[in-house]
Amino acid sequence: MKTTKANLIKLVALTTFAAALAAGPAMADPLSVQATMVPKEQIKLDFKDGSGHFVLMVRREGNAAGSGLLDGAQFVEFGRHDIVPGVSGDPSGYLVATKGEGNVAYIKWTVRAIFLPGKDGKPELNDHGFWEVVSGTGSFKGLKGAGTLHIKSANPTDRIFILDGNLVAAQM
Repeated sequence: MKTTKANLIKLVALTTFAAALAAGPAMADPLSVQATMVPKEQIKLDFKDGSGHFVLMVRREGNAAGSGLLDGAQFVEFGRHDIVPGVSGDPSGYLVATKGEGNVAYIKWTVRAIFLPGKDGKPELNDHGFWEVVSGTGSFKGLKGAGTLHIKSANPTDRIFILDGNLVAAQM
């Protein structure tokens, strides 16, 4: 009886180990998407000290296009942009990526904005930072990922968010 029980335990252990090997670790899938984000709500604090310094809290919306798991997702930005024009800034916030019913990824992002002299000598904004998935629901539950974020101006109000990096879907 002891031998049968020991053999059964070994068989279960070997089967579990073999299944884990067959499944292998989850591989990261590349992500490269961009979305033109259009303001829907804004609150702005202008510093009245002559510096041009402002803090903008904004909700923007756009659709992601490119390659990877978030291609076709609707993005909503909840952002806080602390900017001293011509000098620097510290934008940060969250992107809520929705793709299909109940599939939501919450993405935290941080950017450092630096103004560098442009070709015409006027300051040009350079927004470079990073993003990371912090949680999700539906098919995005357990999603992990991180990468770089660049923000560019599409026009005076709209911004293009460019996300590159890797995502790993949760294993079921």
